Parts: sequence; C-alpha cells; structure tokens
Amino acid sequence: MIRAAIACLALGLLIKASRHPIRLRTLADYGIALILGILVGLHWVTYFGAMQLSSVAVGMIAFFSYPVMTVLIEPLLHRNLPELKDIGSGLLVLLGIYLLIPEINLGNQVTLGILTGVLSAMLFTARNLLQKYRFSGYGGAHVMFYQTGVAALMLSPFLDTQLTSLSTESWALFLLLGVVFTAMPHTLFTSALRHLKAKTVGLVACLQPLYGAVFAYLFLGEKLQLSTLLGGTLIVATALFETAQSHRLKNRPK
Repeated sequence: MIRAAIACLALGLLIKASRHPIRLRTLADYGIALILGILVGLHWVTYFGAMQLSSVAVGMIAFFSYPVMTVLIEPLLHRNLPELKDIGSGLLVLLGIYLLIPEINLGNQVTLGILTGVLSAMLFTARNLLQKYRFSGYGGAHVMFYQTGVAALMLSPFLDTQLTSLSTESWALFLLLGVVFTAMPHTLFTSALRHLKAKTVGLVACLQPLYGAVFAYLFLGEKLQLSTLLGGTLIVATALFETAQSHRLKNRPK
C-alpha cells in the first residue's frame, strides 16, 4: 500500500509539473481506471505472495507466463485465431512451468507459489489488454497515477504497520521502491503499450526472470535447482523466439 501511495504521489507531481490535466476525459474512463487499478492491486498481492510461498526465482518465472497468455488471447480481440507457432510457444511455456513444480501437490508450498504466480500472470494479462485497447489515449504517467492510486486505496485496509513507527531508513527504502522501482518502470511499460502490441511488450519483458533469478542467487542466497533452470530456460527462450518473430514481421518489406 505504501509503495503504491508513494508512486501515485510521485506521478501526480510529475503530471502537475508537466502542466497536463489530471482529470480524465469521460465518466467511462474513470470506470476503466478503477478496474485497471483493482487488477494491478490484485496482481501485486498474488505476485509477491507467489514469491513468499516459493522463491523469488520460481515466483517470477511462473508470473512471466503472462506474455504467452497475451500471445494467445490478443489475436482473439481482432477476431483472429492464434498462429500455430504461438500455440507451440504456449505449450513450451506450460512445459517450463511444469518443470518448476517439484511435485503436483496442492499442499506443497512451491506448487502453491507457482499457481499463485500463474494467477498473477492472468490478472496482469487482463490489465495490459484492457489498458491497450480501452485506455491507450492517455500518457504512461497519467495511466499509472490512477492505477497506483486505486491500488493504494484498495490495499489500505490491510496495512498492519503504524506509519509513525517507521524509521528514516525504512522511509528511504519505501521512497526508492515507490519512485524508482514502481512509478518509473510501470510508466515506461505503460508508455510502450501505446506504441507496440501487448504481445511484443510482454515478451521483451521476459528477460526479467533471468536476471531476477540471478540477483536472488547473488543477494539472497537462493539456490537454483536444475529443474528450475530448465523450466526458466524454456520460458525465456520461448519469449525471445516470439520477440524475434515479432520484429521480423514488423520489419518485413511491404
């Protein structure tokens, strides 16, 4: 909640400084902004829940099944069927997720973490597609101002920490998290959705599990199992393949 509130405040100041109006154009846009904010809030809860149930590496890799979900769903919005290569990519990602699971057992923490990560991916996919096709008329900062604001309000009842009890160091870390690791990257991601297909943006972002797993190993001491590496490699390799295909089609002479 604190992270979202700080991000919302930072983005609001940015919009004011750029002298752009904060208001949305229509009443319907406020309804869409509300739905987008709820989806973002639920995505954050399930995303970090997946990491807590399993590990940073497994949670991130499970969540990053969302680009392939986008690959399969986005064509349907244009009344087209997904291409066979995209279906094949989806199956490879499912295989990669399967390799992450130590045993198919809902009582297993890692399994629950993976399922939670996949749920987070579904929520993020819905948010990206709704934003791309129903809310793309606004700039990235504008879009994320409303999303983080709604998410902060939605999560505020669950805040179990007294704000006055936080140390200066804690506030500095929250400021870093809210501005540098929330407002900035999400605004850039949102801006990319205005100019590229949701599929392309998502697949390019699939490099994140790779360096996320490496950082978790270096800084948190999380061990990487062979099955985790194999599953992660399949997911990331599929994402890179889809990205290359997308750029090839875009640059094909007409």
